Amino acid sequence: MSERDRKPGFRRGGGKAPDKGRESGRRPPWRDREASPDGPVILYGWHTVAAALANPQRRIRKLYLSENAARRLSDEKIDTRVTPEIVRPSLIDQRLGPDAVHQGLLAEADPLPSPDIDTLPQDGIVLVLDQITDPHNVGAILRSAAAFAVKAIVTTARHSPEATGVLAKSASGALELVPLVTVQNLARALAEMNDQGFLTVGLDSQGSENLGSVALRQPLALVLGAEGKGLRQLTRETCGVVARLDMPGEIKSLNVSNAAVLALYIGASRLGLMGGG
Repeated sequence: MSERDRKPGFRRGGGKAPDKGRESGRRPPWRDREASPDGPVILYGWHTVAAALANPQRRIRKLYLSENAARRLSDEKIDTRVTPEIVRPSLIDQRLGPDAVHQGLLAEADPLPSPDIDTLPQDGIVLVLDQITDPHNVGAILRSAAAFAVKAIVTTARHSPEATGVLAKSASGALELVPLVTVQNLARALAEMNDQGFLTVGLDSQGSENLGSVALRQPLALVLGAEGKGLRQLTRETCGVVARLDMPGEIKSLNVSNAAVLALYIGASRLGLMGGG
């Protein structure tokens, strides 16, 4: 999300037939702007698009549907909010590539607003991502964050994937449920969170104690570093606590999205945030 898309505030959580030229294999009437910060957010797949349509804060610019997808939306009484264009699935394949599982739905939308760091709620758990660049991992973390009712995810404006395309698909609708707070300087944002009363816990294999032994409290910020590099030095130094995730098996490290799930489970359990807690 570009800086111009940032806005203050905090939140929780039958079309026309295509013409023959489009049917004949020519490039469809949309441009590939996923890589451009000024372009629309690209959303595809059933859960991703359905969640966006259900989110009143998400402005849908264009909606492309296969006949089957349009019928399913109608059967499930999901309001498309804009007049969709009915296209062949092959045209969506052409837009996204043959490996994208789009299920006959593609939407172009405006980015969601990025809340300011000082609007974070003073309870629950927040995740902080230190230059995690793989959109699959960030999308999976978003999905887990939604499952654990995480209040927000804080990430950097640079060295992080745009909230579009593969990330949105991997999040499976969670992009509409968990606010993304975009900051220019992560260490400065962590220092501000410390001042706000957050317990900031960096997760690192060289942490001084096991996360399960740390005296956790709310509001809690769990800070995750990129795979391979881990937490940057300044990030680690700004965290109030640096903890590790101890495991009994031969492999001692986890994929960052799996580590996020484990840390969230430990944090939510210790803080009494689980459903039966």
